[in-house]
Amino acid sequence: YNNMDIQRSDGFVVQTGDPKGEAEGYVGTPSKSVGAGKYGERLIPLEIFVQGDKGPFYESTIEDEGRGGQATVLPFSSYGAMGWAREEYEPNSGSSQFFWLLFDSDLTPAGKNVLDGRYPCFGYVVEGADFLRDIKEGDIIVSAKVTEGAENLVQPKQ
Repeated sequence: YNNMDIQRSDGFVVQTGDPKGEAEGYVGTPSKSVGAGKYGERLIPLEIFVQGDKGPFYESTIEDEGRGGQATVLPFSSYGAMGWAREEYEPNSGSSQFFWLLFDSDLTPAGKNVLDGRYPCFGYVVEGADFLRDIKEGDIIVSAKVTEGAENLVQPKQ
Protein backbone atom coordinates (compact mmCIF):
# COMPACT_ATOMS: atom_id res chain seq x y z
CA TYR A 1 0.00 0.00 0.00
CA ASN A 2 3.04 2.26 -0.07
CA ASN A 3 2.45 5.29 -2.34
CA MET A 4 -1.13 4.21 -3.10
CA ASP A 5 -3.83 6.81 -3.43
CA ILE A 6 -7.17 6.93 -1.64
CA GLN A 7 -9.81 5.96 -4.21
CA ARG A 8 -12.96 6.79 -2.24
CA SER A 9 -13.81 9.21 0.55
CA ASP A 10 -17.52 9.96 0.62
CA GLY A 11 -18.54 10.46 4.26
CA PHE A 12 -19.51 6.78 4.59
CA VAL A 13 -16.10 5.14 4.04
CA VAL A 14 -12.49 5.89 3.10
CA GLN A 15 -11.31 3.20 0.68
CA THR A 16 -8.00 2.25 -0.91
CA GLY A 17 -6.13 -0.76 -2.26
CA ASP A 18 -7.00 -0.70 -5.97
CA PRO A 19 -3.72 -0.52 -7.90
CA LYS A 20 -3.58 1.32 -11.21
CA GLY A 21 -4.57 -0.69 -14.31
CA GLU A 22 -7.51 -2.80 -15.47
CA ALA A 23 -7.40 -5.17 -12.53
CA GLU A 24 -9.58 -4.32 -9.55
CA GLY A 25 -7.09 -5.51 -6.97
CA TYR A 26 -3.69 -7.03 -6.45
CA VAL A 27 -2.45 -9.12 -9.37
CA GLY A 28 -0.48 -12.15 -8.29
CA THR A 29 -0.01 -15.83 -8.88
CA PRO A 30 -3.24 -17.75 -8.22
CA SER A 31 -3.15 -20.82 -6.00
CA LYS A 32 -5.62 -23.36 -4.66
CA SER A 33 -6.70 -20.97 -1.91
CA VAL A 34 -6.49 -17.77 -3.94
CA GLY A 35 -8.53 -17.55 -7.16
CA ALA A 36 -7.78 -15.66 -10.35
CA GLY A 37 -9.99 -12.70 -11.28
CA LYS A 38 -10.92 -11.41 -14.72
CA TYR A 39 -7.63 -9.52 -15.09
CA GLY A 40 -5.49 -11.81 -12.94
CA GLU A 41 -6.56 -10.33 -9.61
CA ARG A 42 -5.99 -12.29 -6.45
CA LEU A 43 -9.48 -13.15 -5.19
CA ILE A 44 -10.02 -13.96 -1.54
CA PRO A 45 -13.10 -15.88 -0.36
CA LEU A 46 -15.52 -14.08 1.94
CA GLU A 47 -14.95 -15.06 5.59
CA ILE A 48 -17.61 -14.42 8.24
CA PHE A 49 -17.29 -15.39 11.91
CA VAL A 50 -20.55 -15.32 13.89
CA GLN A 51 -20.52 -14.92 17.67
CA GLY A 52 -20.88 -18.29 19.39
CA ASP A 53 -19.57 -20.31 16.42
CA LYS A 54 -16.38 -22.36 16.76
CA GLY A 55 -14.95 -20.91 13.55
CA PRO A 56 -15.78 -18.83 10.49
CA PHE A 57 -17.68 -19.89 7.39
CA TYR A 58 -16.53 -19.02 3.90
CA GLU A 59 -17.83 -18.05 0.46
CA SER A 60 -21.33 -16.94 1.48
CA THR A 61 -22.98 -14.08 3.34
CA ILE A 62 -24.77 -14.36 6.64
CA GLU A 63 -28.10 -14.11 4.75
CA ASP A 64 -27.05 -16.88 2.34
CA GLU A 65 -26.54 -19.04 5.43
CA GLY A 66 -30.04 -18.19 6.73
CA ARG A 67 -28.60 -16.39 9.76
CA GLY A 68 -29.44 -12.75 9.05
CA GLY A 69 -29.46 -10.54 12.12
CA GLN A 70 -26.90 -12.56 14.08
CA ALA A 71 -23.89 -10.66 15.37
CA THR A 72 -20.41 -11.24 14.00
CA VAL A 73 -17.30 -11.55 16.19
CA LEU A 74 -15.97 -8.25 14.77
CA PRO A 75 -19.04 -6.13 13.96
CA PHE A 76 -19.10 -2.87 12.01
CA SER A 77 -20.24 -1.13 15.16
CA SER A 78 -17.96 1.86 15.44
CA TYR A 79 -16.27 4.68 13.61
CA GLY A 80 -12.95 3.47 12.18
CA ALA A 81 -13.96 -0.18 11.73
CA MET A 82 -11.82 -1.68 8.94
CA GLY A 83 -13.45 -3.89 6.33
CA TRP A 84 -12.51 -5.86 3.25
CA ALA A 85 -14.04 -4.41 0.09
CA ARG A 86 -15.60 -6.65 -2.56
CA GLU A 87 -18.21 -6.54 -5.31
CA GLU A 88 -21.68 -6.25 -3.81
CA TYR A 89 -23.14 -9.43 -5.31
CA GLU A 90 -20.02 -11.61 -5.51
CA PRO A 91 -18.90 -12.78 -2.05
CA ASN A 92 -15.54 -14.16 -3.24
CA SER A 93 -14.39 -11.01 -5.05
CA GLY A 94 -12.25 -9.46 -2.31
CA SER A 95 -8.68 -8.70 -3.32
CA SER A 96 -6.53 -5.90 -1.96
CA GLN A 97 -9.13 -3.17 -1.40
CA PHE A 98 -10.23 -2.26 2.10
CA PHE A 99 -12.10 0.55 3.81
CA TRP A 100 -12.50 2.40 7.08
CA LEU A 101 -16.06 3.06 8.21
CA LEU A 102 -16.76 6.76 8.84
CA PHE A 103 -19.79 6.59 11.07
CA ASP A 104 -20.58 5.36 14.54
CA SER A 105 -23.51 2.99 14.45
CA ASP A 106 -24.72 3.43 18.04
CA LEU A 107 -28.31 3.18 16.83
CA THR A 108 -27.63 0.08 14.73
CA PRO A 109 -26.54 -2.82 16.94
CA ALA A 110 -24.22 -5.58 15.73
CA GLY A 111 -25.95 -7.87 13.25
CA LYS A 112 -28.58 -5.29 12.36
CA ASN A 113 -26.64 -3.00 10.02
CA VAL A 114 -26.05 -3.36 6.27
CA LEU A 115 -22.41 -4.48 6.56
CA ASP A 116 -22.27 -7.17 9.28
CA GLY A 117 -22.18 -10.62 7.74
CA ARG A 118 -21.93 -9.25 4.21
CA TYR A 119 -18.41 -7.82 4.40
CA PRO A 120 -15.66 -9.01 6.72
CA CYS A 121 -14.56 -6.61 9.44
CA PHE A 122 -10.96 -7.24 10.39
CA GLY A 123 -10.10 -4.55 12.89
CA TYR A 124 -10.60 -1.09 14.31
CA VAL A 125 -8.64 2.14 14.35
CA VAL A 126 -7.51 2.60 17.94
CA GLU A 127 -5.39 5.75 17.57
CA GLY A 128 -5.74 8.76 15.26
CA ALA A 129 -9.33 8.05 14.24
CA ASP A 130 -10.01 11.80 13.86
CA PHE A 131 -7.45 11.77 11.05
CA LEU A 132 -9.85 9.68 8.92
CA ARG A 133 -12.32 12.60 8.67
CA ASP A 134 -9.71 14.66 6.83
CA ILE A 135 -8.70 12.06 4.22
CA LYS A 136 -9.77 12.96 0.68
CA GLU A 137 -9.82 11.09 -2.62
CA GLY A 138 -6.40 11.36 -4.22
CA ASP A 139 -4.50 11.61 -0.92
CA ILE A 140 -1.47 9.32 -0.92
CA ILE A 141 -0.53 6.63 1.59
CA VAL A 142 3.19 7.26 1.92
CA SER A 143 3.78 3.93 3.70
CA ALA A 144 1.83 1.31 5.59
CA LYS A 145 2.96 -1.49 7.85
CA VAL A 146 1.55 -3.85 10.45
CA THR A 147 2.87 -2.72 13.81
CA GLU A 148 1.07 -5.22 16.02
CA GLY A 149 -0.78 -8.51 15.61
CA ALA A 150 1.12 -9.99 12.64
CA GLU A 151 1.61 -13.15 14.70
CA ASN A 152 -2.15 -13.77 14.40
CA LEU A 153 -2.09 -13.96 10.61
CA VAL A 154 -2.93 -17.43 9.37
CA GLN A 155 -1.40 -18.19 5.96
CA PRO A 156 -3.61 -20.18 3.57
CA LYS A 157 -2.65 -23.77 2.89
CA GLN A 158 -1.41 -24.24 -0.69
